[in-house]
Amino acid sequence: MEKQLLEEKHNLVEKLGVILENKNQFAPLASRIVAYVILTGKGGTTFEDLVINLCASKSTISTHLNHLLDLKQLEYFTKQGDRKKYYVISECHIVNHMEKMVEAWTSEKQLHVEMKSYKHKMNELITDDSEKFSLDFHNNYIVFLDEVTKSVLKLREKIEHNQSN
Repeated sequence: MEKQLLEEKHNLVEKLGVILENKNQFAPLASRIVAYVILTGKGGTTFEDLVINLCASKSTISTHLNHLLDLKQLEYFTKQGDRKKYYVISECHIVNHMEKMVEAWTSEKQLHVEMKSYKHKMNELITDDSEKFSLDFHNNYIVFLDEVTKSVLKLREKIEHNQSN
């Protein structure tokens, strides 16, 4: 059972790593470090664990860890009597990611509002109904963006509340 879970974790590290690589423009190994840390949880992972499990050199892991710490993607803690650093996902990382999503959706919504307004004005000038712009997509997409933004903001509020407790 434990071997299966370890294999599943490695598969998920690869899948999540690819997504993080594309989304964050990280180097492949940096993305896999973040994915590995996410899947390790609150207990954190050590430098040695990363070297062994990601099959990378110490210098490469060190370079990427320092970069991820500088970007505040990761943070570390130590345990009393233990000289190792335990890396975890930065508490502010998730909230910052949510803020970026909301900003992107807000900009996209504004663009669709402007396009809808333009098309509406054009429709007033077009006499042939068959050539008029349909505004349904913009209407539905604006509603979708409002709903998803509200949902993410509500989730962010819960996360921030849990972090403060």
